[in-house]
Amino acid sequence: MENGAKIWSFKGNEELQSASEKTVRGFLNLLMENLNKDDHRPTVPLGHGDPSAFPSFRATDIAEDAIVDALRSAKYNCYAPTVGILPGRRSIADYLSRDLPYTLSPDDVYLTIGCTQAIEVMLTVLARPGANILLPRPGFPYYEARAACTHLEVRHFDLLPENGWEVDLQAVEALADHNTVAMVIINPGNPCGNVYSHQHLNKIAETARKFGILVISDEVYNHITFGSNPFVPMGTFGSIAPVITLGSISKRWSVPGWRCGWLVTNDPNGTLRKSGIVECIKGCLDVSSDPPTFIQGAIPQILENTKEDFFSKIINIIREAADLCYDRIKEIPCITCPYKPEGSMYAMVKLNLCLLEGIGDDLEFCLKLAKEESVIVLPGMAVGMKNWLRITIAIELSSLEDGLGRIKAFCQRHAKKE
Repeated sequence: MENGAKIWSFKGNEELQSASEKTVRGFLNLLMENLNKDDHRPTVPLGHGDPSAFPSFRATDIAEDAIVDALRSAKYNCYAPTVGILPGRRSIADYLSRDLPYTLSPDDVYLTIGCTQAIEVMLTVLARPGANILLPRPGFPYYEARAACTHLEVRHFDLLPENGWEVDLQAVEALADHNTVAMVIINPGNPCGNVYSHQHLNKIAETARKFGILVISDEVYNHITFGSNPFVPMGTFGSIAPVITLGSISKRWSVPGWRCGWLVTNDPNGTLRKSGIVECIKGCLDVSSDPPTFIQGAIPQILENTKEDFFSKIINIIREAADLCYDRIKEIPCITCPYKPEGSMYAMVKLNLCLLEGIGDDLEFCLKLAKEESVIVLPGMAVGMKNWLRITIAIELSSLEDGLGRIKAFCQRHAKKE
């Protein structure tokens, strides 16, 4: 007792609080708080991957009509099955099978609340005492955050900028042991803007088979490619090593707020079913939530009826943005881009702090940039690469040019004097 009052025995989960601070949202919230309210210029958001606010990335009428039709049909006001409604799962199986050497079944597909819930489910399913998972560096920090919440040990393998951000497979082999359960790849790459070749993906599958681990392939940016490598799904190599594909309509259709994604087992040999992973996925979904049923009901119309010209328009805009970003970065001495983006919506660029005065690291750079220029850029430490930056290129070209111009002015102002 303290002053006659009971001392309460509960307190917040410190691991959860620590994990949330290290997410992309956590860093972006910190930067937004640092904006100068007296700067009346529009804020240029080069820090997060949500192009839906920009007119050039407006969702197709096909998708919007599909939502309206599903809602007005009154067929989807009910609870959905744990794994998702059958027409939605069937349409996703058909959509993904177009790029695979075998045909997926609706039973291979589980609908989730965006790709983030698919990540949560898989890391929860794989978490057991002593288990570890191999994650890319740089990567998407939500994996680290969820791993911390499930007490799943994380081991990082590097992506190699000099090799187009390919996986350092020697590092994977050095890290893997009998407690390793999976490795994660993100293709097309966030945050690097890379697209893996067929040959490299085959090597990843062979490495996974060698160590008896599954591959979790985050393909939320599937088909957003505009370079020399076409998109190849990791599931192509499901007969070599079992693959869990994670995806959603968020990025390709520019509707991240609709929160409809999927988790798919690419497992023609039945390894995941024999090992109990499939039943664990269903069990995890049984104690979780699912996407709104009317959005699930709209999925077949969205996937089957969207015209190719919608996708090609988006790809052309991002390709032009990648060219613009790459060229403008060359004009800024303290920043280098080792690899021109060929996919997704991002570029990773390296800071040379030796050329800057009074800036200690990438976070300080981003905080001062937000305050002085009203430009939000994600510090590299948020994705595992200290003194790098992740620049989002999926915005209006005029805004991107404005933002890069402000970054150049900021760097000139803070350049070390000769």
